[in-house]
Amino acid sequence: MAAKKPVQRQGFKTGEYVVYPAHGVGQITDIEEQEIAGFALELFVIDFAKDKMTLRIPVPKVESVGMRKISEADQIAKALKTVQGRARIKRTMWSRRAQEYDAKINSGDLIQIAEVVRDLYRSENQPEQSYSERQLYEAALERMAREVSVVNKISETEAVNLIEENLAKGPRRGAKADDAAADSDDGDGDGDGEEAAA
Repeated sequence: MAAKKPVQRQGFKTGEYVVYPAHGVGQITDIEEQEIAGFALELFVIDFAKDKMTLRIPVPKVESVGMRKISEADQIAKALKTVQGRARIKRTMWSRRAQEYDAKINSGDLIQIAEVVRDLYRSENQPEQSYSERQLYEAALERMAREVSVVNKISETEAVNLIEENLAKGPRRGAKADDAAADSDDGDGDGDGEEAAA
């Protein structure tokens, strides 16, 4: 059987990996034509193998749904650098932060997903995460790992390891309580925060 020649529409072609914001990385397996309400409509058929799911997206709607090409290697490097940064956690209620994290994960924007991974990461010596924090962290990590694995041509497990190595390079994790104690101390060891009389 001869391999089918890739078909291209809107700058996307069959066989190519793409990012669909709500589901992450998928592969365009076909471009089919269907008749809907008397109109011929072209649809991208996108396979999300890991989720055992296939989506059909009308070609004209690609932009409005936010589908994009897979990131370039420099964008992957930028995302890995992002996870090395200091976590930026807003002092708002968890429910509001959870909504913001969820929106970032489903934005399809690799850097925003990397920010969620960075902000929700916990090392061994840090306090346990709540169930919902863990769920969001794992969702963001999986989204990021899928794209890293496709771009770097490595397995998803290797991609997760690569992301976790970069997370470990970040500022000292789990030192917050120690730092707070050190900040209130003036260095004379008595912890009263006042200058010792000279």
